[in-house]
Amino acid sequence: MNIKIQNFGENLLNRPSGREAFLMAKAYIFKDIKPGEEIVLDFEEIKVMTPSWLDEFITGIKTEFNNELKYINTENPSVSASLKTVLS
Repeated sequence: MNIKIQNFGENLLNRPSGREAFLMAKAYIFKDIKPGEEIVLDFEEIKVMTPSWLDEFITGIKTEFNNELKYINTENPSVSASLKTVLS
């Protein structure tokens, strides 16, 4: 399953909006996910992202699902720094 993070906005800045994005994804996107299906988070066209937004989104996924996560299009310095902070 490929999730375009851009669908949640180009500037992803705070913890409440990260939580809201996860809850929306849980209700509308993840409802059809199969056990063992890989979740690919695609960060293409993201301009700004904070670790707090990403932490809420990824923690929600990891809490609700046992699926493997993959990250693509992470070249943006804001995205790569946020991933490094959240995943370490």
